[in-house]
Amino acid sequence: MSLGKEVTKKRFKVPHTYVIIFAIVIIAFLGTYIIPAGTYERVEDPNSGRTVVDPASYHRVEQTPVKFFSFEEPHLFTSVHQGMQAANSIIFFILIVGGAFAMIQGTGAIDAGIGKTALALKDKGILIIPVMMLIFGFGGATIGMAEETIVFVPIGIALARALGYDAIVGIAMITLGAAAGFTGGFANPFTVGVAQSIAEVPIYSAMGFRIVIFLVTLIISAWYVMRYAKKVKNNPELSVIYDLEKESKSTLDLSAIPELTGRHYGVYAVMALGFAVMIYGIREHGWYIQQLTSLFLMMGIFASLVGGVSPSKTAGHFVDGAKGIAFGALVVGIARAILVVMESGQIIDTIIHATATGISSLPSVMAALLMYVVQVILNFFIPSGSGQAATTMPIMAPLADLVGVTRQTAVLAYQFGDGFTNSIIPTSAVLMSYLAIGKVPYEKWFKWILPLMGIWIASGAVFLIIAQLINLQ
Repeated sequence: MSLGKEVTKKRFKVPHTYVIIFAIVIIAFLGTYIIPAGTYERVEDPNSGRTVVDPASYHRVEQTPVKFFSFEEPHLFTSVHQGMQAANSIIFFILIVGGAFAMIQGTGAIDAGIGKTALALKDKGILIIPVMMLIFGFGGATIGMAEETIVFVPIGIALARALGYDAIVGIAMITLGAAAGFTGGFANPFTVGVAQSIAEVPIYSAMGFRIVIFLVTLIISAWYVMRYAKKVKNNPELSVIYDLEKESKSTLDLSAIPELTGRHYGVYAVMALGFAVMIYGIREHGWYIQQLTSLFLMMGIFASLVGGVSPSKTAGHFVDGAKGIAFGALVVGIARAILVVMESGQIIDTIIHATATGISSLPSVMAALLMYVVQVILNFFIPSGSGQAATTMPIMAPLADLVGVTRQTAVLAYQFGDGFTNSIIPTSAVLMSYLAIGKVPYEKWFKWILPLMGIWIASGAVFLIIAQLINLQ
């Protein structure tokens, strides 16, 4: 080896989510030339009213491979546009809801409320951990709070250190609370709402079961963080990041948290009324995506009016919110191109038939757990919740029908596969962002959270088994 030269190894970098999804589109395209074409007959279930497959109707049909390019017919590259068209209601739902929540956040009510709660609990010792986790858990369960937690991480770290804990406790009490809510997702429009709409089950159905999941996950998470926090306070050398804590000089001016005003309380009232109307509309009037989209838009507009935000600033907040969620919204349309290609080549039913044949001899509970494993693996490559729903649910829903798994259970398998592992996979931009803010190395976080991840995944398996045994609908 010559002197003066250093040999450097390039670290593997996971491709962009869009690259991964379009690669799957390419694989599906090639599959239309290799996989035998076949189809099931679709019939309407008289009990639920949704379209299901007739399990005894599968038969081979003439091969119709998708063309790479054509002047006259749809081809590989038109599939993206077709996917956007097919998923237009979900895409618009995500964009408008994202904009609406940005309008609410633009009033300052959310930041002020969380900040003041944190300050009020500053002298309450370890009680701050479960309370903060509950607040952020509710945010994750209702508005899909994920990226939004990043701005609160410095506050969490400052409070944790003031109480004798470390940065990991500060990060965890903010982000793991949101993760518990995101996984339970009883009113999360970006994950549960999208997945249930694709699976053709009533939006926000089985909410009670999901609330139980949220509370159990939150309790497990709070216990895990509090247990670690007590150890660190009693002996700082037991901190996973003890060396980093000794070197840390970071401080945060907690007095800079915005004042909580009467207008902010008015915004909370608008939000509470909005969610009450949503629950009533879903239960009593069968509201679906269009009605829910309009309600969220109304919440954003009225919250801005009550919060004293000018119309121009309100419009700016809406645009910024829609821009911020555009990544996930477009993922849904691009992922839908996979389904468009497989349907055009008539291979999706062949894949479902082969998979169903392979696991049909297994108990339905085992089939549900296998779905869970698949979703956990896929989340590493498609960390976008709505994108993963759009990619997997078109296959998982009919597959569930064939192997005796309820569609609601199939949605749960997606939820858990997406929700839990977001807190450990390095492909999650949100995870890497708040670790960077806290200056916590990924390998230290991985070591700390791995036991909790095992508990979470095991609890998800238990909930899936229960859901299948009680025939959750």
